[in-house]
Amino acid sequence: MTWMLIAVVLGSQPTSDWDPAELVPVAVPQASAQAMEYYQSGVWIWAGLQAWRLLVPAAILFTGFSGRIRDVSRRVGRNTFGTIAVYAALYLGLMFVINLPIDYMLGFVRPHSYGLSSQTPGRWLAQELKSLGVSVIGGVFLLWIPYRLLATAPRRWWLYLGLLTLPFALFMATIMPIWIDPLFNDFAPMKDKALEAQILALADRAGIAEGRVFEVDKSRDTKTVNAYVTGLFGSKRIVLWDTLLANHNEKEILAVMGHEMGHYVLNHVAWGVSLSTLGSLVLLFLVNRSARTIIGRFGGRFGFDRLSDVASVPLLILLIAGFNLAALPIQAAISRTMEHEADRFSLEITRSNHSAASAFAKMQRENLSNPRPARFWVLLRASHPPLGDRIDFCNSYHPWTDGLPGRYPSHFAPIPTEK
Repeated sequence: MTWMLIAVVLGSQPTSDWDPAELVPVAVPQASAQAMEYYQSGVWIWAGLQAWRLLVPAAILFTGFSGRIRDVSRRVGRNTFGTIAVYAALYLGLMFVINLPIDYMLGFVRPHSYGLSSQTPGRWLAQELKSLGVSVIGGVFLLWIPYRLLATAPRRWWLYLGLLTLPFALFMATIMPIWIDPLFNDFAPMKDKALEAQILALADRAGIAEGRVFEVDKSRDTKTVNAYVTGLFGSKRIVLWDTLLANHNEKEILAVMGHEMGHYVLNHVAWGVSLSTLGSLVLLFLVNRSARTIIGRFGGRFGFDRLSDVASVPLLILLIAGFNLAALPIQAAISRTMEHEADRFSLEITRSNHSAASAFAKMQRENLSNPRPARFWVLLRASHPPLGDRIDFCNSYHPWTDGLPGRYPSHFAPIPTEK
């Protein structure tokens, strides 16, 4: 093998560009019985949740209950905005109550039974209530926009709303790190300043200027690991979960950060927003056509006869969920492609193949992942390539050993050489 020959020639001394020790392959760990049980039960839970997300709004719609919520909202809210605001609060509150037992079982009981959570019952409930509060506040204003467009531009509302996806996504990407994420966890400067300096140096090589590094206390909630680059403009930041810092060495962490920086440098955020805008236009066009047909047939049963009536909320939710489910394989394929290219970027900027593969192997064990899931489920819903495939790629992708540049050398500065 190439890496063996290089190791013999160079001995144990790394070159200024790459370390031969990083070419030592990592075996894909065998999934434990517990991990397979967690994965297999998760598949059926996922399928059940998809059905549940269609069933609940359908039940609220076909029983006419949404019309009764609308009637209460009109009496309390009085004007159009007030009606929409009260309806949003009542509907989201109703969904919270209906879903609370399921959320508790899946968000608290199940992770604890598999040793994946460290969250207390009180903290879990507090986080759920915070999430409800954010949803209600955001829902009041967000729900007003489509219904305002439905009232003023009933034929083209879907077009205008789809185009608004772009500025809305940019707005949310800017405010999330500053105003929303800190509501749920504490973000603090990294304690390990030496590692922070290495991360910032890597970010500088990747052209991510003026980024700030934060350590988030996720160990209060979970034993799983994660890291990400988030924010736009002045809110740009690099975030590492403290669980990742506790369980991975420096090279593994830098490989993970190289992946997250790859998303940023390769403009995956921009691509995602652009594709979301296009997808939203198609989705809302289909929703508009379908909703009007359905209202024409079942409007009497629903308790409303026009889409601009706020009582149509569960109809819109039902149609959006249904079309999104149908489009999920396409969305998943796009996401897997971006994740794979971010893996490639990380390997090219760090040239730490062994460390990257080792990080994935640890994640597999820590997150109870199945490294080789059935192809059907991968194609249907997987947003990331299977961890087994990612480890295999780390073991095999090193074009620089053959004097080849790779795919993304123009996207980052070369590794500084020692003088």
